[in-house]
Amino acid sequence: MLLVLLLLPPMCWAVEVKRPRGVSLTNHHFYDESKPFTCLDGSASVPFDQVNDDYCDCKDGSDEPGTAACPNGSFHCTNTGYKPLYISSRWVNDGVCDCCDGTDEYNSGIVCENTCKEKGRKERETLQQMAEVTREGFRLKKILIEDWKRAREEKQKKLTELQAGKKSLEDQVELLRTLKEEAEKPEKEAKDQHRKLWEEQLTASKAQREQELATSAFQELDDDMDGAVSVAELQTHPELDTDGDGALSEGEAQTLLGGDTQTDAASFSDRIWAAIRDKYRSEVLPTDLPSPSVPALTEPKEEQPLVPSQPAEEEDEEEEETEEEEGGEEGEDEDSQETPPPVVPPQTVSPTEEDKMPPYDEQTQAFINAAQEARNKFEEAERSLKDVEESIRNLEQEISFDFGPNGEFAYLYSQCYELTTNEYVYRLCPFKLVSQKPKLGGSPTSLGTWGSWAGPDHDKFSAMKYEQGTGCWQGPNRSTTVRLLCGKETVVTSTTEPSRCEYLMELMTPAACPEPPPEPPASGNHDEL
Repeated sequence: MLLVLLLLPPMCWAVEVKRPRGVSLTNHHFYDESKPFTCLDGSASVPFDQVNDDYCDCKDGSDEPGTAACPNGSFHCTNTGYKPLYISSRWVNDGVCDCCDGTDEYNSGIVCENTCKEKGRKERETLQQMAEVTREGFRLKKILIEDWKRAREEKQKKLTELQAGKKSLEDQVELLRTLKEEAEKPEKEAKDQHRKLWEEQLTASKAQREQELATSAFQELDDDMDGAVSVAELQTHPELDTDGDGALSEGEAQTLLGGDTQTDAASFSDRIWAAIRDKYRSEVLPTDLPSPSVPALTEPKEEQPLVPSQPAEEEDEEEEETEEEEGGEEGEDEDSQETPPPVVPPQTVSPTEEDKMPPYDEQTQAFINAAQEARNKFEEAERSLKDVEESIRNLEQEISFDFGPNGEFAYLYSQCYELTTNEYVYRLCPFKLVSQKPKLGGSPTSLGTWGSWAGPDHDKFSAMKYEQGTGCWQGPNRSTTVRLLCGKETVVTSTTEPSRCEYLMELMTPAACPEPPPEPPASGNHDEL
């Protein structure tokens, strides 16, 4: 309204209409000195000479517009050269200049400087600046509308192309899926056969190793080398104790032998070894004589391969060393009948060597390579299809989005704007989210995600609502209302928290500028608003 007044042609507002002090020009007809005054609320009538007599006769205070007699009365400041103003009658002659023309202090002894002309000048400058911002902002808004119109047409064209290309990609994906499945069949068969042969070899190797361990244990237990292990011989290994008393009794030993007093090598391997193998320990060679490393006679981790047998020369050397040791021992005590040294089981190596499946043969590897190539082509085509589907979804969403009456707010869709305060950095990504992050570092807090346009019914696109942000401690989820203001630039101008967990942000944008009124014709100077 002020902008319209500014642009009006000069009028003869200086005509003085006779009226009581404190009465506005629009109400002067109620104050006719030729007849009694009727209170504006109709509560009473008084002789006109009681108007402004410093005594309140009307309940609404309308008989004392120019005095402070009625606390509920109003005093009208004419403020020629600036904006007219109503003030409370209580402020009349209170020693404070409330009207810029000083008419409220006519009888207080205070001299008020008339500042209306200067205020009017500043007001007009402000209004002129606002008018310029509005004109420029609206000019930019029209450009934004045209930009979105062209962009929307381009996006619609691209969407049509993507939708057409999607069918071709779907057909290609299905064809490559079929080729992949066909290539994977011989691959699977070859790999399964390879694994089966490897597992059979692994099982056979394990069985052989188990047999060797059993044979070695039998030879060590057969102290008298008569081809049988007796109860007494078994008792020389107290670690096989079953009742926890630290010794293997005759009964316990006979139980381990299946109720027999002795067992031969075949029966030991078939029945006895499995029952004692986890407890059995090989006899320890004398520690004062050099001897080769003898591992415990227990099975290593499953599927440990055996080390290839040592060369004959190394075996001969080890045998000679063993004979020398035995000879030395016999020399020290010729009468003692020592049992033969325990048989050293075959040396073992790291279990990973045998656990690792051997490389595929050339034919199997060829099947694998062909299947992998088919998989790669299928996955590449599938990724392309997913990318196209994602692009289609994004374009459909953007094209159908409500960007204002003429799409003027569309340019905000892919942008983000920040405002830094003493404590936080606020980030607004229109139509997506609002966040708050500590200025000195830390994780961002969501102040809400896009909800809807939230302006009043007559101006729906003047505000945005962002909802369901991070929950407050023992409070609701954070939310933000973004008020849109007319401006030549796009910038977040302020962020406040009017109530707990509810934020108010102001975004200046050309898209919010209304169409300005026509510029008035150039004419003479006009000093009044």
